[in-house]
Amino acid sequence: MHRITPGQKVFNVFNMTLLTLLALCMFLPFVNVLAQSLSSSTAVTTGKVTFLPVEFTWINYQYVFSNAPIWRAFGVTVYITVLGTLINLAATASLAYPVSRQEFIGRKYVVLLVLITMVFSAPLIPNFILIKELGMMNSLWALMIPGAISAFNFFVMRSFFMQIPGELIDSARIDGCGELRILWNIVLPLSKPVMASLGIFYAVGHWNTFQSALYYINKPSLWPLQVKLRQMITADDIAIDPSSSQFSDLAHSSPEGIKMAVIIVATIPIIMIYPFLQRHFVKGLLIGSIKS
Repeated sequence: MHRITPGQKVFNVFNMTLLTLLALCMFLPFVNVLAQSLSSSTAVTTGKVTFLPVEFTWINYQYVFSNAPIWRAFGVTVYITVLGTLINLAATASLAYPVSRQEFIGRKYVVLLVLITMVFSAPLIPNFILIKELGMMNSLWALMIPGAISAFNFFVMRSFFMQIPGELIDSARIDGCGELRILWNIVLPLSKPVMASLGIFYAVGHWNTFQSALYYINKPSLWPLQVKLRQMITADDIAIDPSSSQFSDLAHSSPEGIKMAVIIVATIPIIMIYPFLQRHFVKGLLIGSIKS
């Protein structure tokens, strides 16, 4: 039986203490925001709220769930997250699979070109001109197509595909399968861990879309949730539908609780994805980053 030395015990205690402090630094601000979203406007403005709600109330969430522009922005974000992630995974797999096979003659040059994009990225102005010339201004495609393939995710997926036995691919070709059928029926079913891991990365990126929407979207009806949230946070006052007199005093006197409720609504959905993909997440990253 392996004995733990005193030095290892000290290191384990130090390591656990450090990780616990780091976890608290990331978790406690979220708890504070949640507590403010469930507190009265008076408690929030007077600074009485720390980690527990003061004068518990649901009125901030009632406002959020009854606000049509917020729901529209939420729908836009869900749309670009789902469709954009599917486009990302399809495009990344379509590029990573051929360059992972030894028989593809030009694979080294393709990998080099992708590597260059990791080191040298195009500035904002050329990107803006390109989006404009492609006719994607004020279109949700501008938030999904330009970043269809991430160079880092491409290398992770390529490394995973390279570990699939070549004999399996060759046997499928002997049986008459084309490359697309091999990719769809053999390679992708074996790649669930890496697809789940990269899917999370892509989905989080789309969910947090902010700068691209500011640059390319001028229509408020097409703003994603993060842009709408930024508009509410930077505003000193929150616009209220005149017919919604229930929230008029709250929005004009103390909009902080409403802002915190919107932050929670924008954060919770993407966090809920992790438990369902957790068992694939670590495995996909570890396997995809190792080259045999």
